[in-house]
Amino acid sequence: MHNQVFQSFESIIHNLWFIKDIFELILGAVFYFFEAFVRLFIPHCKKDVEGEIVLVTGAANGIGKLIAKELGHYGATLVLWDINSEALDKTAKELKQVLDVRVYAYTCDCSRRSEVYKAAEQVKREVGDVSILVNNAGMVTGKYTFVEAPDSLVDRTLRVNVAAHFWTYKAFLPAMLQRNHGHLVCVASHGGLFAMNGLADYCASKSAAVSFAESIALELLVLKKEGIKTTIVCPYLINTKMFLGCQTKRPYFLPVLDQRHAAKQIVDAILREKMYLLLPSSLYFLTALKSLMPAKLGIIFVNFFGGTDLMDHFRGVPVPINSYKKPQRQRNESVSDPHTTLVYNN
Repeated sequence: MHNQVFQSFESIIHNLWFIKDIFELILGAVFYFFEAFVRLFIPHCKKDVEGEIVLVTGAANGIGKLIAKELGHYGATLVLWDINSEALDKTAKELKQVLDVRVYAYTCDCSRRSEVYKAAEQVKREVGDVSILVNNAGMVTGKYTFVEAPDSLVDRTLRVNVAAHFWTYKAFLPAMLQRNHGHLVCVASHGGLFAMNGLADYCASKSAAVSFAESIALELLVLKKEGIKTTIVCPYLINTKMFLGCQTKRPYFLPVLDQRHAAKQIVDAILREKMYLLLPSSLYFLTALKSLMPAKLGIIFVNFFGGTDLMDHFRGVPVPINSYKKPQRQRNESVSDPHTTLVYNN
């Protein structure tokens, strides 16, 4: 009898907790849908990043260089990382001429954990704790089927596009956690949301990068580190060297993005502390549609929007694999690293 009463009481408590959880779910859904609707007309105010230390990987060229430049216009101290020391020097000098902020350049192969940690320690000594980390460096194997793709390029794609995020977060997140202040930015790709023909390793790496960034965001939420923000960016093709020659089948719906415009939108998302940014906005519609349609219909859609022949005219890479000895450069200019590999960055 005593056991029956206890079990009944336990069942009632369990049901009450379930009702409470359902109520919180409904209340949260109504509130956040309403908030999202309001934000369509009244966006978040832009945060002040003047004096913040921003590190951008893959910053020598393309979208990384432009993101750094945009953040520099808002007064942020810039730390530029790239594997291409010559292009990095040129970019650093250019930004110092046009921006009234401190600019530091460090040659670093982000796919190599030891180099990331070494460069990170030098940044901490010479510049300070990074408060905004933009993981932008990336590469693509090129016009191959998965079986034909050289193992070295597949391995490098995975290390540059996703493993590098692990090492940069390991290097810079602890200081952010200690101060409960910072911003983690993952520049991924539409390939992290949709599979594309000829891009098996690229899509897998970008999907992993998105999932990793989402998981870290949840981890920060559980740790109650509300002062550390996360932004995940998934752009369609950008007119940089990385996807040189690629053509879009439906430019009115999925246009090739202008890199300057894309950089401005990415920086705006960072300043407004958006968790997700999909470019162009039509990707939001396709993402929602993907979860609703049958798998076979999804394949028809992929073909309709050019996902099966996206790489047919690709000529951006593969990049020649060149080992070279980086020159020793002055303090606050770079890290002197031994042998690395040239890749195109986003």
